[in-house]
Amino acid sequence: MEQTWRQARAAFAAIAIPPIAWLLLFFLIPLGVIWAYSFGENVGPISIDFTGTFANYGRALEPLYLGIFWKSLIIAGLTTLLCLVIGFRVALSIAFASLRAKAWLLLLIMLPFWTNLLIRTFALIAVLREQGYVNFALEWLWNNASGFMALVGLQPLGDYEPLTLLYNNTAVVIGLVYVHLPFMVLPLYSALDRMDRSLMEASLDLGAGHLRTIWAVVVPLAAPGIASGVLITFIPALGAYLTPDLLGGTDSQMIANVIERQFKRANDWPFGAALSFLLMYLTFIAIAAQALVQRRSERRGR
Repeated sequence: MEQTWRQARAAFAAIAIPPIAWLLLFFLIPLGVIWAYSFGENVGPISIDFTGTFANYGRALEPLYLGIFWKSLIIAGLTTLLCLVIGFRVALSIAFASLRAKAWLLLLIMLPFWTNLLIRTFALIAVLREQGYVNFALEWLWNNASGFMALVGLQPLGDYEPLTLLYNNTAVVIGLVYVHLPFMVLPLYSALDRMDRSLMEASLDLGAGHLRTIWAVVVPLAAPGIASGVLITFIPALGAYLTPDLLGGTDSQMIANVIERQFKRANDWPFGAALSFLLMYLTFIAIAAQALVQRRSERRGR
């Protein structure tokens, strides 16, 4: 005879209390402390007075920091868009691959998770730097094109100037797409793999082309996967620290880098805490928007 959790409260408590205690001690309490810091002010090198002031939030809303927030939103949004465009095609290819190929393709998608992010970022630096593999390949193409033009009697192209692919906003976006692409591919693949393919066949039989079928049939059916992928890509990209720190220049820092400087270098914990919670509030807004989109999608499905 099956029992509900109310009938077996002792067993339920034995299972539930340890994770709840862990969550309380190592997540909620530290988070509450940082939230309290955001209403305090420094009174010494290592002392904070909890005065209940909103001055830190007022300072965080100054044009300088709002500009950094806005730039972080743009970079995270562009990263999410590129991951969606690339990841949808990759996920669609995996979903329609054979069983053996599908297993290998999924392994390749998850393989970066087996390597430390710092190592992967330094590897990307080796690819993008002026003496890196990208510029090496472009220089080879440039020199061969110049030699061909000289061979047919045209003016050679001249010396190759390496592209500056590091320490700018472009490098940050490339790095964030490289890091977060698997987070977009996996939920998209999960949604596409469960899709009823007879609907695609019906669309094609009725005369719709492949592109129209993808846009009118596949994309709406994959909407939950798209919403999930956008959410779990946008939120980490918005709070990214390591990638803009290593790949970006002085004008490419995101809000997480500013928060790090407040805690470590400026020793201004109250202001850093206020910036952190403003970033968290933006995250809550993104989660609420995703939930709203998913709810509307479920209502249309009914």
